[in-house]
Amino acid sequence: MSDDQADDAEQYREYLGLLGRLQLDQQLVGKVDISGVVQVTLLEACEANWSELNEKERLPWLRRVFANNLLDEIRKFRTQARDVGREQSLRQALEQSASRISFLLAGDQSTPSEKAIRVEEQMRLAKALACLPTAQREAIELHHLQGQTLEQIGESMHRTKGAVAALIYRGTTKLRELLTRDEDPRHG
Repeated sequence: MSDDQADDAEQYREYLGLLGRLQLDQQLVGKVDISGVVQVTLLEACEANWSELNEKERLPWLRRVFANNLLDEIRKFRTQARDVGREQSLRQALEQSASRISFLLAGDQSTPSEKAIRVEEQMRLAKALACLPTAQREAIELHHLQGQTLEQIGESMHRTKGAVAALIYRGTTKLRELLTRDEDPRHG
């Protein structure tokens, strides 16, 4: 594995972590090591020389490998018989999460350069989310990326609706600051 391959794969770390966090059932949070699954996926990408794939094939390939690795990890915690429907639904859910992230960032853009820009924006969003305090990041992910209500988030985070709203407000304010600063060439 070359350093260039590792650097190419590394840029997707936060993005894959975000997709993984969006897919875990509450009962699996804390049991499934998302960062470990991401690490295995990036290692597999480097070993498979995925950097030789053209740009538009890389992300779908990486998401498929990640989905398979995440399913393997989830299976370790499921004692019931193998549920092929659950596996299919997880793959579809990963694709839907990626679509939700894309939808938040852009409308219907179809040129190759616009698609490349959208992928770059997805990576920037995932990295900026990773910089937020955990509670703010979780509240934003649950509300804006999973579509949960403030009440639902409050229940899962053991906080009041007002506290969740404040977390989301502070988190989105910080997120805008991080993304704006990242665009400013003076802060490159």
